[in-house]
Amino acid sequence: MTTPDIEQLLAQMTLAEKIGQMTQVEKYSLSPDDVAAHGIGSVLSGAGGNPSPNNPETWSEMVGSFEEGALRSRLGIPLLYGVDAVHGHTNVYGATVFPHNIGLGASGDEDLVRRVARVTAEELVATGVRWDFAPPVSVPQDIRWGRTLEAYSEDTDLVTRLSMAFLRGLQEADGADLSHPRAVLGCVKHYVADGATMWGTAGEHSVVGETSGCDGNLAEAPVISEERRRVLEEFDSQFGHRYEHGRWGQRLDQGVAYISEDELRRVHLPPYEAAIANGARNIMVSLSSWQNIKLHAHRYLLTDVLKGELGFDGFLVSDWLAIEYLDPDYTTAVTKGINAGVDMVMVPHDWQLFMKSLAEAVESGRVSMERIDDAVRRILRVKAEMGLFGGARADTTTTAAFGSAEHRAVAREAVAKSLVLLENNGVLPLRKRAGLVYVAGEAADDVGLQCGGWTVEWRGLPGGDLPGTSLLSAIRDVAANGTEVLYDQNGYFGDDMADVGIVVVAEPPYAEMTGDRADLTLPPAEVELIERMRARCQTLVGIVYSGRPLLISDQVQLFDALVAAWLPGSEGAGIADVLFGDVPFTGTLPFAWPRDESQIPLAALTASSESPMWPRGHGIGG
Repeated sequence: MTTPDIEQLLAQMTLAEKIGQMTQVEKYSLSPDDVAAHGIGSVLSGAGGNPSPNNPETWSEMVGSFEEGALRSRLGIPLLYGVDAVHGHTNVYGATVFPHNIGLGASGDEDLVRRVARVTAEELVATGVRWDFAPPVSVPQDIRWGRTLEAYSEDTDLVTRLSMAFLRGLQEADGADLSHPRAVLGCVKHYVADGATMWGTAGEHSVVGETSGCDGNLAEAPVISEERRRVLEEFDSQFGHRYEHGRWGQRLDQGVAYISEDELRRVHLPPYEAAIANGARNIMVSLSSWQNIKLHAHRYLLTDVLKGELGFDGFLVSDWLAIEYLDPDYTTAVTKGINAGVDMVMVPHDWQLFMKSLAEAVESGRVSMERIDDAVRRILRVKAEMGLFGGARADTTTTAAFGSAEHRAVAREAVAKSLVLLENNGVLPLRKRAGLVYVAGEAADDVGLQCGGWTVEWRGLPGGDLPGTSLLSAIRDVAANGTEVLYDQNGYFGDDMADVGIVVVAEPPYAEMTGDRADLTLPPAEVELIERMRARCQTLVGIVYSGRPLLISDQVQLFDALVAAWLPGSEGAGIADVLFGDVPFTGTLPFAWPRDESQIPLAALTASSESPMWPRGHGIGG
């Protein structure tokens, strides 16, 4: 099919076909034949939604089968296939795994971030995928939030600069526009103020939506579907998080931002304004609430502000299962979301129910045909801009570059530039001929712990045999002849005193909800490890793998040097490059580092009479 006249195409479409374009389904929940029969507009792979074996070739075959199904539909409208590639195309085994965004924020390097995004795009198109649910433009105000690792900074300007560099890197291939077969549609998320939610409001105080366009009163408690209830109960059993009365514990994620409109516009809206100016064609709505109204039901922010005031004429996609939160009656929930301004719904499973419910809402007059046509027009317009109606697939000839040495060199550079030297008592850089070196900590020899969450599996793959270079391996590669490097993850080395000790402490991998954490201190076992190493090393260097600042003020005095390495990804050699002086330290803190829990959230730190442990922008240069 050549690029159609969108209005003519709309005129040919039945209501069912229009609703099909507004439907996004997880790949396990339908077949290519379902796509063909119902004209489904989009398919996604959720975290862990990988083919077997999990490699670029099987990905390309899988995506291609759904695309072929779309072309067999009555009108042959092409499909959009989306994934979360938040620090590389990490759904795929063997992908180049970059530092999580907090590390890129520490680099402050727009050109580097653009190149990271371009490599990510090249590896995405190698698998047939041309839609990435990134970049996040969150501005976290509370580091206890599990998505802090996905954010560049607590500073709006830095978030805006780096996220726009990432967006351009995805969408601009060889200087061309989105129609280029190696261009990837970015998804700016999560609109809006998801980083402003407050502790204890996750599913506790949220009003489920506005009554605009709907019957019924506002509810005062969250609505959780049976499917979501099952998922939350599974979280509870696996991770020990408190789940009570249909509420997922006392957390931040998906909570309420009790902030003024002035603060929302000043702190959290600017990245979206910049995104529109930089060619954003898709924005994902946040699962959180503003002032007790769920964003997915917030007509004022979605339609009046974003589409009206800011002139956004791309399409809005919902987050995973988000519509189900809006009302106990599913048809009413769908009505609220669509009338508020959501254009495409990430169902992601029971797509037949969604399509039936939206059709009923239209037929009963609760959703107007004008709103349906507006949503479908936006989706078709973006598909046309991407050149999808020309029948061209993503340029899968880039498969040979997937996880290549060239791509990993960019990741290694990103690691080196992300490191922040917090303290240094004249011991770094280390000499390559260092005598006896002890290395301790499970994470020192675990690429999965280096990578963190959103790596092959939703919560990451610690202990897995991921391609890459561990820090221990890199240290052994760098150490000169005459240097003996010994490793014990628990730091048990006998009686000999080492010239140098390197201890790595790490947060366990997590993703979004499971990463909300009230206590940011080190666990007792890691404190004991540090103390054990201190007693056996003349010089002790600490490396911290984390998705946010941790409360380590009680341990700082035990180190001669301390490095924030964030979650560096697959290329641990980038850490060794800096530790041993081949590359200087240049990273600076993208978040203030609090002394103790009294300085969390950021508002508490701002009001504190004490300075933070280290301020945002701190970093000792090499």
